[in-house]
Order: sequence, then structure tokens, then C-alpha cells
Amino acid sequence: MSDNRLKIGITQGDINGVGWEVILKTLADSRMTELFTPVVYGSLQAAKTYMPLLEKQEDGYTLQFNVVASAHEARRGKVNLVECGNATPKAGIASHEAGKAAVEALERAAADLKSGEIDAVVTAPIDKESAQSEEFRFTGHTEFFASHLEGEPMMIMCSDRLRVGLVTIHIPVAEVSKNISKEKILQSLTTLRASLKQDFGIVEPRIAVLALNPHAGEGGMLGTEEQEIIKPAIVEAFEQGTLAFGPFPADGLFANGGYMKYDAVLAMYHDQGLTPFKTLSPDGVNFTAGLSAVRTSPDHGTAYDIAGKGIADAQSMRNAIYSAIDIVRNREDWAKWNANPLQRFERDKGRDVSIKDLKLPEQEE
Repeated sequence: MSDNRLKIGITQGDINGVGWEVILKTLADSRMTELFTPVVYGSLQAAKTYMPLLEKQEDGYTLQFNVVASAHEARRGKVNLVECGNATPKAGIASHEAGKAAVEALERAAADLKSGEIDAVVTAPIDKESAQSEEFRFTGHTEFFASHLEGEPMMIMCSDRLRVGLVTIHIPVAEVSKNISKEKILQSLTTLRASLKQDFGIVEPRIAVLALNPHAGEGGMLGTEEQEIIKPAIVEAFEQGTLAFGPFPADGLFANGGYMKYDAVLAMYHDQGLTPFKTLSPDGVNFTAGLSAVRTSPDHGTAYDIAGKGIADAQSMRNAIYSAIDIVRNREDWAKWNANPLQRFERDKGRDVSIKDLKLPEQEE
């Protein structure tokens, strides 16, 4: 159901990448402002630079920005722009100026997200190296928002076909083994389970846990992490009520379609989870779970090689916006369901049932 009362922030990302192109292509559809109220954080100059890449809309709709000083002034039915991060775009070229502009937009959006001025934020891709500075020393959006919001973050890649959570995120492969532990896997399973229930509306999710080593360690011949760390964590999580299974060799689980038997997959490291995910769901979404507010993004990068050519596909950006809206609504529903464990058993009679009104089966006459 359309409800444009929701304010969704959208950050411009790297102005030299495909961020503005996919934003403009998405918001050029007039139906978007019926679904939500867009609040874009970025440079009007950059937007105008990429505007010629838009194709003429069949309904004659012309994308225009309502420039506002803050998200508080955003108007329904308009594509609102909080102007910040101004710099001259140079499509396809990584630069410190573009990185700085991306960070400025992020900072403004994060502040509004934290204060509740927007309901969620969708981030266009940044170039992590260009963005680095004394003020920004994060390895990605996930770590950035973790520093601004409450909670323990988890990267979850999601689509209609597959959800993949990660135990470790942006660290070198050589450091993965020493960065996984029984406690960290248990915490990851707890966070993933909670997100699947709260953010995706799954009553009791089933989670497949991937092994770290080839063939799940081959009984210790190819590594002992499965026997010493991963399997004990799965057993303990299961005893605590989490429907966790594994560890499964990654190649086998994805190659034979075994992942479809589960509501999510927990991977040990970045490429182990993202490579099969992006192969199976090329228009998927990156969601930062476990935090006090909702952040999503397209599952692609800056794509400098095609920036400014008008050929970037906006579907992942659209999906990121749709996912943000769905997750916000799911969280609202979850809060209502858990606000009072005594539901209105006699709602049609217009009264709440007290605990004293309830009869257990053995009390019935």
C-alpha cells in the first residue's frame, strides 16, 4: 500500500560514479513520490550534470528537485534535496574531492536518521579509498553507521531469493580465521535470527551456517575451525532456540540449491557470502541489520568504468528503497505485536480481556 508519509533519505555517494545516475533514474518515475517522500542528500550541481542521461518518460513527467534546508522541510509528493557535498563531477575518475562530497552527504543523512527526521537511509556507493580522511576512517558504510547508531551491526545481503549474513566483513582474507570465534558466531546467529524475525517477518527462521575451509575441513585434514569453533557454536545456538544447521561446505550448499531450504545463510567472510549472492541475485540489496535505524544500499559499487555513459541499471537502487520501506514497516508491526503480550481476544466486543478472564483448558467446566 502506498504511503508517502515515510521519509526515505538517499545519499548521493561518489559523484564521479554511477550513484547520481541510478538515483535520477529511480526518482524519474513519478509513482515513487506516491510510495514515499524522497529526501536526497547531495549536490544540485552534480544532479544537473547527470540529468541529461535520463530518458524521456512516457507519462511526460519531468524530474524536479524541491531544494530544502533540512529534511524537516521536506514536502510530500516532491523529490526533496538537502543540498550538501558540492563538487564538480568528473565521471569515472576517483578523487579526494568526490570522496569528501560523499562523506558530507553521509554525515548530514546520518544526523537526520539518528534524530528521527528521516525513517531510513539508502546510500549510493562510495569509493572507500577516496573517502578516507582524518574525519572518515571507516572501511565502509556498515562501520560508519555503526559509529552513529546504537546496536551491533551485521551486513545482510538480501533479495527475494536469498539472504546472506556475514560473521566478518571488511578484513583481509588472511585475518579471517583469527577473527572468528565461538562467541562471535553465536552473536552473529543471535543478530541474524532477531533481524529475520523483526525486519523480515519470519516467525522462526532456519539458518544454514557455512564452513570456513574446503569440504568443511574434511574431518580436520583441511582445517580444524569447523570442529573446534563453528560446530560447537551451532550446537549451543540450537540449544538456545536458534534453528541453526551446519557447517555446510559453501560450494555444495549453493551449487545444488540447498540454500533454498533455509531462510538465511551465515557466511564466515565477505566474498564467501557475496560471491554466490551476487551471482544468484544481481539486483540484490545490502542491509545493515542490528542497528537502531534502517540503512540499505544497492549491492554494487561506484562502477567508474560505466559512469556518465547512461547505461547503469537502477534496479538495485529501486530494490534498496523498497527494502528500506518494507523493513521500516516490519519493525513498526513487530513493535506493535510485542508491545502487549495480551492481544485483544474479544476485539469485536470492544474490550480487552484481562488475565483474570482467561480460563486454562483444565479449568473449563
